Amino acid sequence: MEETNRNPLIDRLSIALGTGLGIGFAPFAPGTFGSLLGPPLVWGVLQTGLPTATVLGIAIAFIVMGIPICTAASRALGKHDPGLVVYDEIAAFWIVFLPHIILERPIGWFAAIGGFGFFRLFDIAKPWPVNRLEKLPDGSGIMADDLAAGLYAAACLLAVEEVVVRYL
Repeated sequence: MEETNRNPLIDRLSIALGTGLGIGFAPFAPGTFGSLLGPPLVWGVLQTGLPTATVLGIAIAFIVMGIPICTAASRALGKHDPGLVVYDEIAAFWIVFLPHIILERPIGWFAAIGGFGFFRLFDIAKPWPVNRLEKLPDGSGIMADDLAAGLYAAACLLAVEEVVVRYL
């Protein structure tokens, strides 16, 4: 990962963004701390009243930007997928809450806590194919495993919400 002629400003910017504006420097469980930013970020964007298509555009942009951000941050730090790079955890919540965005459902406390819990479960356990995706190169691998964990979390959250709404 060693590169010559690195731009210190770009390195600092990529580290700032990659670490979730520094939250990745938490002394323990940086992925969990970084994940705490995801639900309020998505909720906040939804509170603006923007059209669903615009929100989906923001989600796509946030996710796509994650690949070069995570690549640059990991290169600046000299390690593939360093734990303090948490942009991937934050970005995954656009996937966790994708059903809410598409169905125009509000993200209340139940969904926020449930989505967080399911995401952390799948991000830590890394069931197949999550565990395979993290082996992709650079920012693709850093992002892909979390996005896949987000898909699992979204499916579980949606299923639990359906059961709660219909039967409880």
